[in-house]
Amino acid sequence: MVRVEFLGPIQKESLELNISNLNDLKTILKQDKDLKEWLETSAVAVNDTLVSSLDIELKDGDRISLLPPVCGG
Repeated sequence: MVRVEFLGPIQKESLELNISNLNDLKTILKQDKDLKEWLETSAVAVNDTLVSSLDIELKDGDRISLLPPVCGG
C-alpha cells in the first residue's frame, strides 16, 4: 500500500491505495471530478522527492504528495 496526501488547498483526505506506479494513481484520481483540475497543475512528490515521470515504480510504504501551485509573498 502507498499513502497519497493532498496538500494545500486540495480539500481531500489522504488515501491508502494498492498501486504499482503513478499512472495507476492518475487513472484513479481522474475519476474524482473535484481533483481533475488539480491533476493538471500540481507537482508530484514521492517520498519528498519531486518527480516528473508517471512511470516511477512504487513500493509498499511509499508516500505520494500532490503539491498544488501556491502564491507566496
